[in-house]
Amino acid sequence: MKAMNISRENFQTEVLKADRPVLLDFWAPWCGPCRMVVPIIEEIANERADIKVGKINVDEQPELASAFGVMSIPTLLVMKNGKVVNQSMGARPKKDILAML
Repeated sequence: MKAMNISRENFQTEVLKADRPVLLDFWAPWCGPCRMVVPIIEEIANERADIKVGKINVDEQPELASAFGVMSIPTLLVMKNGKVVNQSMGARPKKDILAML
């Protein structure tokens, strides 16, 4: 499955009401470290049917970034049952991202 774009409009349905853990990637197209993480995030989305993977463009969704206190990108959040259970900032290798889940 491909990582989905998350917005204010679909956040409630796709993240808060998700039936499995959600890995969220807060990113922006101009961010170098974010571009390093994108292929890893897509790989995880394709390999793991047991989780949902979403990308939030902070330029297009500043309200969501603000709601989660995202001050630097990339920021990765893991949410379960509508609550943040893990978080990391900065580019991370795949094994570290998987360990968050």
